[in-house]
Amino acid sequence: MLPAITAEAPMPKHLDDAAIAQYRRDGYVTPLTACSPEQAEAWHQDVLRCCGEATRATSEAGIRQPSNRVKPYLLFPWAAEIVRHPAILDAVEDLIGPDILVFHTTLWWKPAHSEGFVPWHQDSTYFGLAPHEHVTAWLALTPSTEEAGCVTILPGSHRHGQLPHADRKDPRVMLSRGQSVVAEIEPREAVPIPLQPGQFSLHDTLVLHASQPNRAAHDRIGLGISYIPARVRHVGPTRLSATLVRGRDTHGHFDLEPAPRAEADAAARAVHADSIGRFWTASESIPEMSLAH
Repeated sequence: MLPAITAEAPMPKHLDDAAIAQYRRDGYVTPLTACSPEQAEAWHQDVLRCCGEATRATSEAGIRQPSNRVKPYLLFPWAAEIVRHPAILDAVEDLIGPDILVFHTTLWWKPAHSEGFVPWHQDSTYFGLAPHEHVTAWLALTPSTEEAGCVTILPGSHRHGQLPHADRKDPRVMLSRGQSVVAEIEPREAVPIPLQPGQFSLHDTLVLHASQPNRAAHDRIGLGISYIPARVRHVGPTRLSATLVRGRDTHGHFDLEPAPRAEADAAARAVHADSIGRFWTASESIPEMSLAH
């Protein structure tokens, strides 16, 4: 009698079994290495050159509008290179499979000795994605230490599902709507995830996380990249765009975005404006989270 033939799970590309198990259990894994400190510093210099503008206009709804620090991979070839970095994509593929889209990206820049902070929240709250399979990669371009206000995670909180949030109007809050979880958080259970330049972390879209003001003498700069498997869709009425960075898109839930051919040229600026325009139209249509969606 022939032995039964069973399908074997693909071998991990970047994460080992223990790291994958930690991600499933705790909602995050860290630290991982994307590149050398020298490459991270080169990208840091690109950020300083291209993304120094910090002022953002405010909409009639009181929502701060995005700048070139939002979805910079549509404007700048160096940022397009980062979101397609093989080491990052290999780790993400180990968690969500080979067909990967970039849904959103934010450059998180906390100046030295600044008061900006990020309250406790879930990334899933205003994205309107289903199912909840989005993974955030957070890549450090400068030291992200506890003193500098590194990301802090509440392990295992992703297992509670989507929690109610409320908009928080505070000029120090770095989130677009100031979205904050309604539940009280026990800070003693939180775990800081410091990173050195070239290192990155991965966290689940439902895991609660926050970060404190930067008390260090250097700027804290990192890129938060939202990856989704191609099977994930946006549930709102606005058709959004995303970038295919690995594999195939056989689902067609998003209009696919082209990579920039030149730095912030007219074509890139048009794609960027269209993409973030759609994103903010969708975001502003989602009411304050009095109930979990």
